[in-house]
Amino acid sequence: MATATATFLPHTPTPRPCLAAVAVHYDSSRHRPLLVFASATDGALPAAEEEGEPDAVQGATPRGGGGKERRRVVRIAWEKLVRWSRSWRRRNRSDVLETTRKVAVLGGGSFGTAMAAHMATKKADLEVAMLLRDDLVCRSINYSHVNCKYLPDHRLPENITATTSASDALSGADFCFHAVPVQFSSSFLESISTHVDPKLPFISLSKGLELNTLRTMSQIIPQALGNPRQPFVVLSGPSFAVELMNKLPTAMVVASKDKKLASAVQQLLASPNLRISTSSDVTGVEIAGALKNVLAIAAGIVEGMRLGNNCMAALFTDSFFPKNLKMGAKPTTLAGLSGSGDIMLTCFVNLSRNRNVGMCLGSGEKLDKIMNSMNQVAEGVSTAGAVIALAQKYHVKMPVLTAVARIIDNELTPKRAVMELMNLPQVEEV
Repeated sequence: MATATATFLPHTPTPRPCLAAVAVHYDSSRHRPLLVFASATDGALPAAEEEGEPDAVQGATPRGGGGKERRRVVRIAWEKLVRWSRSWRRRNRSDVLETTRKVAVLGGGSFGTAMAAHMATKKADLEVAMLLRDDLVCRSINYSHVNCKYLPDHRLPENITATTSASDALSGADFCFHAVPVQFSSSFLESISTHVDPKLPFISLSKGLELNTLRTMSQIIPQALGNPRQPFVVLSGPSFAVELMNKLPTAMVVASKDKKLASAVQQLLASPNLRISTSSDVTGVEIAGALKNVLAIAAGIVEGMRLGNNCMAALFTDSFFPKNLKMGAKPTTLAGLSGSGDIMLTCFVNLSRNRNVGMCLGSGEKLDKIMNSMNQVAEGVSTAGAVIALAQKYHVKMPVLTAVARIIDNELTPKRAVMELMNLPQVEEV
């Protein structure tokens, strides 16, 4: 009988899965580092890894030259960015500001005043003329160099003058900033149209839609002035007037169908504290600006009712991006400064007038009382109904913003609106 003999061989540990080595390469076409993971069988693991030390990903401190290589990659990326910036500035150097002698600002609200101050600061001998209706504010600006009604704590440059005369304000102007609320713009522009040069570029700062007509400022301005060829640019983006006055870093976008005009306005406005991008999507920028004001009221209602962060996130997802695409906006516009950038600012910060209106509505206050306590216009209140009418025109459903319009019309309470919205059919995500 044969005897079974066990053969004992030296124990060979079963290879354990191990983390691949990471090599950092620089992609010059994309200006960013790329992480390349080498296979474990390539022999690319560090010696310490082979000796059974903990995986590199678990250690807080890079071993060997990893930290040095990472810093080198970051330094190269930054140097390339700086070189590109200098090269771009040399190629695109403009004399727009040098040749501009006068700008007019229509309207004396907080943002119009902030833009007047921004321009006046850029060039000491630039004449900045503000056209106002209020004699008291005119005297305050001309003699005390402050806007006593809207920005009383900020001193204005002395090259800003205020007047109630359209002829004085517009005569000889190279650019005109329009900062009159949308609902008053048409009648105001018609009253001063005889003083407007047909070649004077208008830079619109107003956001919203005109009631009944659903017109945007790109339609209102040329029609009210009786000149379909009136040069037009819309300026939009996340920007509170008080932060512009304080020279805090800000980024905005100018949109025009005339690329040369957009570029000229970009050069006119750009400064160390204000970055200006350009766009040709006038429709997208204007629609985003109108919808975000109504959305900010909805965000305020959510905050005032203390409905939580989950509700706030759902609100934005449902109300903005897919709908705007159907209404003519470009995806890049909605993801940019005038879209998501302006939404974040208007909906989440207490300086937002529209958000504050929503918070008061959500906490149970009546709209009349809220509006009587404000000295500035919350465009979302008057725009809400127009936004829904525009959505209907494009066959777009906007449940949340429709609910806001109903609340503003005092036909629905915030609590009832939430209940109805949550009971809408469960549908496939768009």
